[in-house]
Amino acid sequence: MTQKKIIPIFPLDLVLFPRQELPLRIFEPRYKQLVDDCMLGDGLFGICLVDSSNLVSGWNGPKTIGTIAKITKCEDVELDGMQLNIQTIGRNKFKIKKIIPPSVGLPENYDPYSIEGHQAISDIDEKSQNDEKMYIRAEVELIAEIDDNISLNQWEHLVDLWKKKTVKQALPQIIEPGALDQILTQYYLTTETPTIDYVYSLAALGAEDPTDLQRILEANSIEELIQKVEELLTIK
Repeated sequence: MTQKKIIPIFPLDLVLFPRQELPLRIFEPRYKQLVDDCMLGDGLFGICLVDSSNLVSGWNGPKTIGTIAKITKCEDVELDGMQLNIQTIGRNKFKIKKIIPPSVGLPENYDPYSIEGHQAISDIDEKSQNDEKMYIRAEVELIAEIDDNISLNQWEHLVDLWKKKTVKQALPQIIEPGALDQILTQYYLTTETPTIDYVYSLAALGAEDPTDLQRILEANSIEELIQKVEELLTIK
């Protein structure tokens, strides 16, 4: 049976993969509300790549496929409570079935980094006089994880593609093979028992743009995942 639930949505200019850690600094009032609500509940919210062609009440909306994030730690940056540092870890992927718009539309000339911008959002929320949320929510359908194994040969092939692409991108600078192995070691990508998590991490290391990683996130089988990572790491 397909599992559906309503979760807060945080559109970001990045892609979170399952089981990957992601630290975030929260300073906008609408996302501070999101974190407060999560901390009072199960600590779960959805992270999606921003889709600038999909506006929701004036705000940049989310791509359809995202990853549920679990808040594992939350602390104030300073004692005034104006900014929060949170640690999250990716869980299941999901597909958005229905967007629930926020109570606050995008104000004119909104500056998320200014006190005036924060006050504008708070004023609009107070005037709305309802129990709706300032952040986007969505009814989502959880996507089953890819549970197939990746062979060592498949992994070594992907690593070889990454090395060739990295060497070409660095030209005219020459990168020694040993330096590439050090990078893999630094990112904990030296293994003889690869898993899908390794594939996600290698893709993140070789990507030039978050949209490249969105295609990886949307893979639904081990075959599709490897094919998309091969495409990402193949020299054009």
